[in-house]
Amino acid sequence: MQAHPISERRACRLLALGRSSCRYQSRQVEASAVLTRLRELAEQRPRFGYRRLWALLRREGWTINHKRVYRLYTKEWLAMRCKVSQRRFARPATIPTPITIVNQQWSLDFISDTLCSGRKLRTLNILDVYSRECLAIEVDTSLGAQRVVRVLEQLRHTRGLPKVIKLDNGPELTSQVLAAWAAQHEIVLEFIEPGKPTQNAYSNFQVKELY
Repeated sequence: MQAHPISERRACRLLALGRSSCRYQSRQVEASAVLTRLRELAEQRPRFGYRRLWALLRREGWTINHKRVYRLYTKEWLAMRCKVSQRRFARPATIPTPITIVNQQWSLDFISDTLCSGRKLRTLNILDVYSRECLAIEVDTSLGAQRVVRVLEQLRHTRGLPKVIKLDNGPELTSQVLAAWAAQHEIVLEFIEPGKPTQNAYSNFQVKELY
C-alpha cells in the first residue's frame, strides 16, 4: 500500500491476508512493566502466592491473566520455599510513623483459650493505638475472615474507619476477603514480620512517648 497506490482490500487479497489480521493490534501488557510490578509486590508480600499477587495486580488495573502471572512468577523464582530461613525474607528495620490522633491506626489480633471441657475459645480484639481504647471484642469458637469484616463494618457505622490497621500474618487476616474490603475503603493493612510480635510492642512504646 505504501509502494503502490492500491487499497487495503486489494493488497490483502494479493497477499492472501485477512483484513482483520492486518488491522490487529496487540492488547498484551508490556512484559517488563508487569514483571517489575510483580517483583515489587512479591518483596512487599513475600508470603503471598501467585494467585494473591495476581489479585493485587487486577485491583491496580492491570489486565492480565492469572496463567501469565504464574509463568512470570515461576520464571523469576518468586515462589516461597517451605524450608528456608526467615532471614531470607527479613524486611529492613523501619521506624513507624508516630500516631498523633485518635482513629489514625487500629491494632487487630486474636487471643485464644481453652474451656474446662476442652473446647477452644477465641476472641477478636480491636484496639485504637493512640487512645488505647478497646473498640470491639468478638468472642466465639471460630472467627473467620467474613466475621472479621462484619465486626469492622459495625465499627465503620458507629465510629468510622482508620487509615491504617496493624495486624499479624494469621490466615484470617491475610485472606483475600479482608484485603478486598480494605482496598474498597482505602485502608492500609500493615503486617508485622512473621514471628516478630514485639513489633506491636514498639508501636505501644511510641504511644507512651507521645503522652
